[in-house]
Amino acid sequence: MADILFYVFAAATLISALLMVLSPNAVNGAIFMIVSFVSTAALFVLLEAYFLAVIQILVYAGAVMVLFLFIIMLLDVERDDGNYLKDKLSLAASIAGFSLVAILIVSAFAGGQHLPETALLPVAENPVGEGAGLEFTTSAKSFGYSLFTKYMLPFQVTGFLLLAAMIGVIVVSKKHEGEVGK
Repeated sequence: MADILFYVFAAATLISALLMVLSPNAVNGAIFMIVSFVSTAALFVLLEAYFLAVIQILVYAGAVMVLFLFIIMLLDVERDDGNYLKDKLSLAASIAGFSLVAILIVSAFAGGQHLPETALLPVAENPVGEGAGLEFTTSAKSFGYSLFTKYMLPFQVTGFLLLAAMIGVIVVSKKHEGEVGK
């Protein structure tokens, strides 16, 4: 049963991600992105990573997508004509992206070997190495400990990038005095 659910949610994730990229309407693309996030959360549930599934729903499908929808509505994004291959640069980027995906798939399963198994590594509770250490699990305590010790700098840089993006959206969406009557 878990295998069938995996294939259903994996197909839903891939199809909605593809429809998100190919959608000419920005709001429909955002809705397809929400479906992709929810399907990914379902895959996390199948992996028994419940904390990641809840965070995926709350943060990405909830907060980030609401922010994206507000940005789309504030900027009044026009409908695209749907012809993505008109520009030579977008054609080159599409070819490069699809070739990278093909290379990754072939290299992952080449020679009958599958992706290597990754072992769970223990997370030391004290940086000096004293004590028994905190074993890496899927619990919130283990994620929080890793996030606020080993990954503290990337966590703060991500926060500043989100702040800069928010300020950029405010500046771009602000109407100037000369544009108010238009």
